[in-house]
Amino acid sequence: MKDELKKYLEELSILKGDFTLSSGKKSDYYIDARICTLSSKPLALISKIFFDLIKKSESTYVGGPTIGADPIVGGILVCAAVENYNLKGFLIRSTDKDHGTKKIIEGPIIENATITLVEDVVSTGGSLIKAIDRLENQGLKVNNILSIVDREMNAKSKFLEKNISYDPLFTVSELI
Repeated sequence: MKDELKKYLEELSILKGDFTLSSGKKSDYYIDARICTLSSKPLALISKIFFDLIKKSESTYVGGPTIGADPIVGGILVCAAVENYNLKGFLIRSTDKDHGTKKIIEGPIIENATITLVEDVVSTGGSLIKAIDRLENQGLKVNNILSIVDREMNAKSKFLEKNISYDPLFTVSELI
């Protein structure tokens, strides 16, 4: 499965050019994994691989920063339903919501949780650290993080400082 996913990423998601990353850093390539997460066959592969890892961790909740995690969380929840595995999902807003319920974390109330965060591409880890902080502010603890691609920009050390395991499916050096 992973080899097939790698082909999809190389074919669809790796773009060459002049890009500014969310961290503000410049890059001569961009990995737009959303092209894969918003396409049926690659999303099915990503979801199944992540779901198998989540089962091993015995997580009860899976979520991540919106918008990168949105289709991934949905795909994983479908895999869980097919296998009758009790898993709940959530999404973390990057900015505060000023209307309706004003929730920062969308989805069911998270209680007695073993949490896995998912993300499409991780660069410096900034958006995930912000998401982790939002969860910790609500008294929750993240157990592990899964990503499709790690750009190898030192995010792993930030997660380890917080005692959170991190398992990317691919590093950028495996794809570029």
